[in-house]
Amino acid sequence: MASDYAHLVRYLEEEGIVPSGASWTRMEGGRTNRLWKLDAGKGTDALVVKLYSHAAPNPMFPNQPEAEERVLRHLVGQGVAPECHALLETPLGPCLIYRYLPGAPWRTDPAPVARQLRRLHQMPAPPDLRHGVDGAAQIIEQTRLILSHVPQKQSREHEQTLPRLALPGPSGQRALLHGDVVPGNLVMASEGPVLIDWQCPAAGDPAEDLAIFLSPAMQQLYCGRPLDKAERAAFLAAYDDPETIARLRALAPWHHWRMAAYCLWRLHQGATDYAEGYALERAALCRYAESAAARDAVL
Repeated sequence: MASDYAHLVRYLEEEGIVPSGASWTRMEGGRTNRLWKLDAGKGTDALVVKLYSHAAPNPMFPNQPEAEERVLRHLVGQGVAPECHALLETPLGPCLIYRYLPGAPWRTDPAPVARQLRRLHQMPAPPDLRHGVDGAAQIIEQTRLILSHVPQKQSREHEQTLPRLALPGPSGQRALLHGDVVPGNLVMASEGPVLIDWQCPAAGDPAEDLAIFLSPAMQQLYCGRPLDKAERAAFLAAYDDPETIARLRALAPWHHWRMAAYCLWRLHQGATDYAEGYALERAALCRYAESAAARDAVL
């Protein structure tokens, strides 16, 4: 790791991409890629240097440098993403450099996040983005892909918890999606929340972004607890799109089923902090199963 850092600094300085003698500070928070803040002193903007990981592909959150650069350039001046400086291939792999955004990661008050996501989802998507998962059938397909990377016994056990409900169909939308709206990817800048780490953008159903932000597992991992009922209600009220919210609620059992499978995969990869997230997603899934059973009993 230390040698990679030294090689990266030397390469970027020798190529004239960053000034020599700048201050480099390792940034925490990235769970996939490595990031440094580069400060060249007064009168210059601080930059972020992002070195992409060579890890095995993520079955839910792909790591796509070219797509990240394309979206950052597409969103210049919109106040929802940092300004891209350069994407280049280095001897250590792809490296993205973008303008540093001062501010703390989001932690409280979900309403501004919802309003910013609503703005984002109303913007046109750039061409050639991957298609986001749309509808329950595609969520099931993606979940089974995730489970194919999990030990067979655990995969079979999780398959048994598949929601036995009528499948909501696709929305057919092509909204611009961030693809990984977790608290660690939201910087509270002076003008409001700004989204960073755009390595898995997509065009598709806005309910996908909302489900990831509201995920009990993701909130637990980054904030130490899931959102409570009032916070979830405030988020949905601020997003203010009844059609998308209705679809989000209809798809919720499959969203929880998929996120629980993702937590299983991360646990299998050695990320033990996903254990509590898995338990939370399974508990949410069980609540839907119990409510469905109660409705059937009444009928």
